[in-house]
Amino acid sequence: MKTLLISDPIRYPRMTTQELREAFHVGDLARAGEIHLTYVDLDRAVVGIASPADGPLALQSSPELRAAFFTERRELGALNIGGEGLVHVGDSTYPLANLDLIYIGRNNPEIRFESTSIEGPAVFYLLSYPAHTPYPITVVKKESVQPTELGNAAQSNRRSIYKYIHLAGAKSCQLVMGVTHLHEGSTWNTMPAHTHMRRSEIYFYFDLAESARIFHMMGPAEETRHIVVADREVVVSPGWSIHAGMGTQAYKFCWGMGGENQDYADMDPVRLEDMR
Repeated sequence: MKTLLISDPIRYPRMTTQELREAFHVGDLARAGEIHLTYVDLDRAVVGIASPADGPLALQSSPELRAAFFTERRELGALNIGGEGLVHVGDSTYPLANLDLIYIGRNNPEIRFESTSIEGPAVFYLLSYPAHTPYPITVVKKESVQPTELGNAAQSNRRSIYKYIHLAGAKSCQLVMGVTHLHEGSTWNTMPAHTHMRRSEIYFYFDLAESARIFHMMGPAEETRHIVVADREVVVSPGWSIHAGMGTQAYKFCWGMGGENQDYADMDPVRLEDMR
């Protein structure tokens, strides 16, 4: 497990492109037949990808967690962005199709990820935060989630927001998680932008062509920067930073939050005319 040390807003204005990437960007997570994780010092989040190939992959603890098993003091959301897959928790097995999600609460010592077919393997995006109390394992099927429609084609930001783990959905200790789908011809996400000091947010971009890129906007509204992101890469957003993006094509991204509360609407809006 790698460790990502987030920068603060004092150093941020003087950082080079490479320094920004080293502090806020996570890539190279998807490797067939392996699980790759990154520990983020911000709110002690863990992000990663499990890519089972010809056999199941067990989610193990790591020295960074100082835990007997991964969910000893953590909760986990796993979103399948690949083919049909299985998630084994103890003696129970949960099938997950593309864009289905499973929430796994703390105190589940045995977690394994498996692909149903080697020809069309599952790929599980993993997001975890510390948890002080257990909540039940819950599978959220993509078709069971009623999307919220935002934006419009004229402003290139028409998008459908699917909320999986939130106050009115799957219950958790602090994890909030969902997926935004950009409609064909729309490329802006989360614009106009906002911040929320009470929660950090992590964006995982996926379903991009190999040659496509996202220009992820970050920073205080009056001093923005961007990070160029490819398919299946992550940007970590601290509470003081906006989080928005513009792609060279339509795409999807999984947003996940942890922190002070689980109120999805708890945002501090940023006016476009105030952005620099």
